[in-house]
Amino acid sequence: MIWIGFEMNMLAVIPMLMKQHNPRSTEAATKYFFTQATASMLLMLAVIINLMYSGQWTVMKLFNPTASIIMTLALTMKLGLAPFHFWVPEVTQGIPLSSGLILLTWQKLAPMTVLYMISPTINLNMLMAMSMLSIAIGGWGGLN
Repeated sequence: MIWIGFEMNMLAVIPMLMKQHNPRSTEAATKYFFTQATASMLLMLAVIINLMYSGQWTVMKLFNPTASIIMTLALTMKLGLAPFHFWVPEVTQGIPLSSGLILLTWQKLAPMTVLYMISPTINLNMLMAMSMLSIAIGGWGGLN
């Protein structure tokens, strides 16, 4: 169900990204689609690996460390955390301000909620390192 929700959310936002009919918004929507589709495939891979080891379709309790790492990577890619953050500035530069506001707030709530719900079963050190890297890169990017 989580995967279906992510996909429906992504497909609902793409028309908003292409509100302006110009090449920049088309390019931004395409980059957003490919990045989110890749993250969704990784999410499904983590679910299938977890299914192989546990026999359950649940993602709330990950039984395999590989599934846990892949799930963390997929969710951080959807969130735009470093080192998977390179799509965020390129997409936000090519879309209108109202679409950018939705993309940078509303679209982050679902992955953040799932990340919070699975936090007892994921590697928090890796997540902490990605968060610190995002803070550092964001700070350095703000100086430019």
